[in-house]
Amino acid sequence: MLLISCPWCGPREENEFRYGGEAALAPTPDLDDKELARRLFVRSAPAGPLLERWYHAHGCRRWFPLVRDTMTHELTAPPEAES
Repeated sequence: MLLISCPWCGPREENEFRYGGEAALAPTPDLDDKELARRLFVRSAPAGPLLERWYHAHGCRRWFPLVRDTMTHELTAPPEAES
């Protein structure tokens, strides 16, 4: 079980959260069908750190970015969020 640290609620068990996909994929309104399908369904799946979006469904109901290492599942805050 992962322990995910919500920026507003603090550390909580992973079953309170929903995975929102890669955070690097910004929405763009002018996509053709092929490019839209690629962005929605094709993931890069790198071995190592990946910037992701998470939603605290059973808490504050906010979205936030998180870096998860896909090999070790170690979770860290994105570099711009660290102080």
